[in-house]
Amino acid sequence: MGELPKRIATGLVLVAVAVAALWAGGIAFAALAAVAVLLMWVEWTAMHRLPLPVRRIGLAVLALMLWITAVLQNPSEGLMLLGGAAGLLMILAGKLVRGAGRPAAIGLLYCGLPGIALVWLRGQGWGLYATLLLMLVVWGADIAAYFTGRALGGPKLAPAISPNKTWSGAAGGLLGAVAAAVLLTLVWPGYANIAGAQRLALLAVPLAVLSILGDLYESWLKRRCGVKDSGTILPGHGGVMDRLDGLVPVAVAGAGVFAMTGWAG
Repeated sequence: MGELPKRIATGLVLVAVAVAALWAGGIAFAALAAVAVLLMWVEWTAMHRLPLPVRRIGLAVLALMLWITAVLQNPSEGLMLLGGAAGLLMILAGKLVRGAGRPAAIGLLYCGLPGIALVWLRGQGWGLYATLLLMLVVWGADIAAYFTGRALGGPKLAPAISPNKTWSGAAGGLLGAVAAAVLLTLVWPGYANIAGAQRLALLAVPLAVLSILGDLYESWLKRRCGVKDSGTILPGHGGVMDRLDGLVPVAVAGAGVFAMTGWAG
């Protein structure tokens, strides 16, 4: 199987699993989030060659954090645990290996914050649709950017970081994200009108930009660590971080917007 068919096949399976877990909600969605978060941490620690005790402590902290958020329905305590653990882990890692403290703390936040954000958001009144919106924005931006960039080419977006990304692809990604958000209004009660479509379209634009920046950040990170992919678990995509790089900032920012506005019920 060629690279593109393999990428498409893997992508379809991942989308199906994500949508099924999202639809089920509750423990099913929290479990999927936990698997993704823990695998991301494994990949992050391997990329940065963090010491084994740090890897194990991080896994325990992330698992406990998601349990507090999902089962106890207390994301604020989950955030407090994550923040405190990041500080302590930075000190511990720095003592074990020189220079390991900062990557350990950043990695814990990078992997943990989107997990808390998504689990909390799914638990809201309109959490199914709000969480689906964040996913659709990332998927729409990613797919449209890929095919638009391949079709139109043109000036590179950030050649020193990711040589294959173009400005035309980025523009196509923004349009794809907006289109995906507008399509969601067809099934989101209360948003199936012009005002609802405008609200989601306006929200989709900055989220799509964050998705692109998240992709670029992970590309920069891999170059800095000297690896091609974050892992090999996903055929055609590499690792879990490679697949979720755009969702990381979108999940955190999107959940923040919904928390401040109350749009998720």
